[in-house]
Amino acid sequence: MKAVVSVIGKDKIGILAMIANECANASINILDVSQTIVDGMFTMTMSVDFSSMSESLDTFSTHMEETGKEKGLVIRVMHQDIFDSMHKI
Repeated sequence: MKAVVSVIGKDKIGILAMIANECANASINILDVSQTIVDGMFTMTMSVDFSSMSESLDTFSTHMEETGKEKGLVIRVMHQDIFDSMHKI
């Protein structure tokens, strides 16, 4: 079971590490990462496998949104099927 984690915000040290640690703490396996920094703005899209996750996807998503707010980032987590449906032409 796959999900997409997206992160947007002002670039600062440790964003990728923080997201990776949160995933590890929830037993989520990171499959792929794409990140870019343009004019000081950090953007990242991460594909993850949550089949061994220790909590529900909704709980993790809410936790990540709250963590993002605390860190000045916008973090969204959504099931891969929903992400795919949103991006079909």
